[in-house]
Amino acid sequence: MTSKYDYVTYAPLPAENAVVLPLYYHPNRHRHSYLRRCLYSVACVAILAFLVFLLYPSDPTIQLSRIRLNHIRVNSSPGPTLDLSFSLTIKVQNRDFFSLSYDSLAVSVGYRGRELGLVRSKGGKVRARGRSYVNATLELDGLEIIHDAFYLIEDLTKGVIPFDTDTEVKGQLGLLFFEIPLKARVECEVYVNTNDQSVVRQDCYPA
Repeated sequence: MTSKYDYVTYAPLPAENAVVLPLYYHPNRHRHSYLRRCLYSVACVAILAFLVFLLYPSDPTIQLSRIRLNHIRVNSSPGPTLDLSFSLTIKVQNRDFFSLSYDSLAVSVGYRGRELGLVRSKGGKVRARGRSYVNATLELDGLEIIHDAFYLIEDLTKGVIPFDTDTEVKGQLGLLFFEIPLKARVECEVYVNTNDQSVVRQDCYPA
């Protein structure tokens, strides 16, 4: 006699009859996900490079925008001396996106490798991506030129005297809470006509 509820057991299938289905990935979905990751990486690199370009400090550029010879005179008594006066205008350009403060601007004038005189201007501030013009006047009276008298007489005979100028500016870049020191320097060769006391030519290059 059987019970009301009969229990039926099932035997497991043999291993050789089992079928394993591989996982299926949609090709378009996989490709779109890869493209999104690539675009995201490129965008992050581009933004980082742009921020570095904006924030990375660069030295200011200075240019001798104008030089004028006020007067020049050679004195022979009691000894060979030189009276000389130059008026210069220096352009300081800030290429950064932060303001630039400079302590002073120094300009020296020399003749045939020997410094004749040096003039310093007061400090100032140049706004971000801006420029500033600094005026300076160099006065030399009774400068002894014993060692250069021969060359000076020769240049006076030609009517053109070559001078060299060396301009240097030092400052700090106000980057958030930091002050980054910056400096720039430019050297120029200036040829002055002694007849009308005008500048014939000037060649400048960064030093």
